[in-house]
Amino acid sequence: MSVFTKPDWVPQVKPGKRILVTGATGGLGRALVNMLLKGPDCTIGAHGNSQLFDSADQRVLPLQKTFTGEADCAALVDEFANKAGGIDALVVLSGAIHFSGHWKDMEGADWETEMAINLNQPFYLARAAMRHMTDGGGRILLTGTESALHGGSATSFPYAVAKRGTECMVQGLAREGAPAGILVNGVRFGYIESGFHQRWHNRTPEQMAERAELVPLKRGGHVDEAAALMIYLLSDWAGFITGQMIPLTGGDWL
Repeated sequence: MSVFTKPDWVPQVKPGKRILVTGATGGLGRALVNMLLKGPDCTIGAHGNSQLFDSADQRVLPLQKTFTGEADCAALVDEFANKAGGIDALVVLSGAIHFSGHWKDMEGADWETEMAINLNQPFYLARAAMRHMTDGGGRILLTGTESALHGGSATSFPYAVAKRGTECMVQGLAREGAPAGILVNGVRFGYIESGFHQRWHNRTPEQMAERAELVPLKRGGHVDEAAALMIYLLSDWAGFITGQMIPLTGGDWL
């Protein structure tokens, strides 16, 4: 369905950057890691299924950790910082929708799980990263969803609530990090063809095409478009941007 045409130019971060990507083996994560590898040498902590990355590429540090609470999130950040000699940037792409029914049918434990994955974990990861960034600044990039601005849907309501909370988190952490040169931003994704909708909503190709027709540009966003925006926010060109949620929606919800 996508009519995306890939530009020849690839956005780049400064050489030597140490970047931790959680959820690096999802559609967005793989696109980000692969695009980073096409730029100057940097160290990339790829959290997720390490078999999806070239184990011979010394720039990639495969990291596997199941998040069950704050300690696990902090341990992952510490592990990467110890192996890489520090951390310059954190990109949080780990998130999921585990309850697929109507929110009225949720048990309390289901709600708590959704909040733990999509709101608590980004906070714990960001806070742990900020502790390592106090000397030389850094970048933290969180993710949101455009649907959160509109109340989500009956089946994604908890996810939308968590992502709306993430927008508040971006602002608060940016204000706190600014004196130390730590920039905190987020990307508010619209309909991106990353595999998310098929994995968590079981969307068929026909449903995907129907959803794309609702976007003014009549297509879903490509993962490389998302990766390019994230790399821009990690680059020096974004040095005067903090506390912002940048939409990538193709005009959705206009």
